[in-house]
Amino acid sequence: MEKLERYLQFIREAERLKDVLRTAHTSAGRHESTAEHTWRLALLAAVLTDEKPQLDMQRVLLMCLVHDLGEAYDGDIPAVAQAAPGAKAASERAAIERLTQLLPEESGRKLRKIWEEYEACATPEARWVKALDKAETIIQHNQGANPADFDYGFNLTYGAEYFRDDELLRRLRRLLDEATRQHAER
Repeated sequence: MEKLERYLQFIREAERLKDVLRTAHTSAGRHESTAEHTWRLALLAAVLTDEKPQLDMQRVLLMCLVHDLGEAYDGDIPAVAQAAPGAKAASERAAIERLTQLLPEESGRKLRKIWEEYEACATPEARWVKALDKAETIIQHNQGANPADFDYGFNLTYGAEYFRDDELLRRLRRLLDEATRQHAER
């Protein structure tokens, strides 16, 4: 099969993420999709590029784009519902393997490597994306038209550990927590 057709096959399969719904609500009140979350995470990373010139922004943006590809087949499991994190990781790894097999071998290998880097969270780029992923979720929680019983208190601890080792991320987290507290008081 021609390489170009393999790329198209992968893109067609990745379209599934447009239909994977998350628990977060948009400002219009509907559930957001994983694809929408991914897009805004990449946009957040892109607008913050100048704040972290030491990071490889090409890797950062690619990591943003692939970090939730593993949700393509089994969907999103909200953080509050993750009773067995190992099962989620295994499911997502299987999905990444399945998706990247559609690509030409070298392209698939590169995409898996970026996804694995994000999962391991051991590089500065992966730690940055992990924190921004949590930040985008909190921003959406605070911006969304949520049900009356929405637990804003969850935001105050969600992913907090990813913000601790970087001054810019600590400042960002303070802003997010302040916005969360304001929503919780309403």
